[in-house]
Amino acid sequence: MDTTLSDSPIHSLPWIKQIRARLASTDSLHLVGGAVRDLLLKREIHDMDFIVPQGALQFSRRVANQLGGAFYPLDKERETGRVIQMDDSGKKWHLDFAVYRGTDLDSDLRGRDFTINAMAIDLHQPGSIYDPLGGALDLHRKQLRTCTPASLEDDPVRILRAIRFAAAYQMRIEPETLRNMQRLVSRLGEVSPERLRDEFFRILEDPHPVICLRVLDYIGGLRVMFPELELLRGLPQPPPHTMDGWVHTLEVVSRLSQVLGVLGVPYDEESASNLNAGLIVLQLGRYRDQISTLLQSELSEGRTQRSLLFFAALFHDVGKSQTIQTDETDRIRFFDHDKAGSSIVSDRARVMHLSGVEIDRLKLLVQTHMRPILLSNAGSHPSRKAIYRFFRDTGEAGVVVCLLSLADMWGTYGSALPQTVWQNHLEVVRSLLCAFWEKPEESVSPPALINGNQLMAELRIDPGPLVGELLDEIREAQATGLVESPAQALDLARSLLAKQKL
Repeated sequence: MDTTLSDSPIHSLPWIKQIRARLASTDSLHLVGGAVRDLLLKREIHDMDFIVPQGALQFSRRVANQLGGAFYPLDKERETGRVIQMDDSGKKWHLDFAVYRGTDLDSDLRGRDFTINAMAIDLHQPGSIYDPLGGALDLHRKQLRTCTPASLEDDPVRILRAIRFAAAYQMRIEPETLRNMQRLVSRLGEVSPERLRDEFFRILEDPHPVICLRVLDYIGGLRVMFPELELLRGLPQPPPHTMDGWVHTLEVVSRLSQVLGVLGVPYDEESASNLNAGLIVLQLGRYRDQISTLLQSELSEGRTQRSLLFFAALFHDVGKSQTIQTDETDRIRFFDHDKAGSSIVSDRARVMHLSGVEIDRLKLLVQTHMRPILLSNAGSHPSRKAIYRFFRDTGEAGVVVCLLSLADMWGTYGSALPQTVWQNHLEVVRSLLCAFWEKPEESVSPPALINGNQLMAELRIDPGPLVGELLDEIREAQATGLVESPAQALDLARSLLAKQKL
């Protein structure tokens, strides 16, 4: 059926009219893939993919010139170009142009991953959709199906993509597709670390990634990707734990989704439908905007701090398998499991080719994930000294550590979580977040009263490690309220120096 552009949902997409107006009658250009799928579902479109019979690089360069956008070749060998545009709201769009993967449009679509992604709209006839494999019907039936039986064999990373799409669009994976996923899951080990990393971190961006993790675990994918986590399966844990090491890990990931659901933007009312989540809102809801901004920021392009937090949650107790001990009363202990875990997660992060700053962040999150819980176990609100030392060691990541600790405590007790224990921990976390965002000059990062040059001049000491040690002592005393002026800072430095000389 032919309709005008104004009658088609494609008209809602930016720049389509401008591109179509400049098409020659002989030009063949189709919008394909996710944009077509999301148009049918009336979902927000993020980027657009187009295919042409030939000359995609030249075509995309021409579009960039016409629209005043930036152009660069994504893949010269496979003739794929990208146009980067900013819309009126300041959002960045990627318009990708590629040549047919095959001899024609039909073979291109049949070579794609899933039928819901194998539909095309001809820009000359934008009112109709070319759908050779029944993708629109699969969307209606909420069924995820590969385009061909060989789809997963051609590219095993599609196994992860199937799980992600099924969760994101609340679809059922068609039985034959699921059987093929189980049959071919071992081939995930043949996929490049970068592609596995990128697809897995997209899974972690799902609002409830534990659903994807459980499916991936069911078909054996986690065993292939993260064999170190297998040692948590069946690992006994002492009270107050109510689950083994692996079940607890998945429970923590699940509870983390609830924590972020009530502390994120937009606010997820469903996540706040129980008392424990409601108490989070009461105690910490005032920091929702700051938390959301922090978690959506990126340490490396394309991966948010939110996804790194979920990765840390998956690995937070991985060191327990190496550190399990039994004392004289037969009580199970895991001394220094946080340190052992930080080493394991950093090794895995290197294998996945994460950036250095991401590796450091993951090590820090795993190594310090117990700190807020230990503060709450002390039975009183953290002192200014404790707050200072916590953020001295964690910096901005301390906020993320607090969020992980909430999920960890909730995941330790499960439904048996005592309200007094939960309330106390929430108050400790609130004290930490209040210090970080509302009173940073008091006990998180007090302004310097004296610098190293002044200290060396007044005390007549040479440059060296001693200067840094004295400044650290002054800063901690300042954070605890013992030092409030440059004169007091010098007095403290003199007394510390005198003790060293005794």
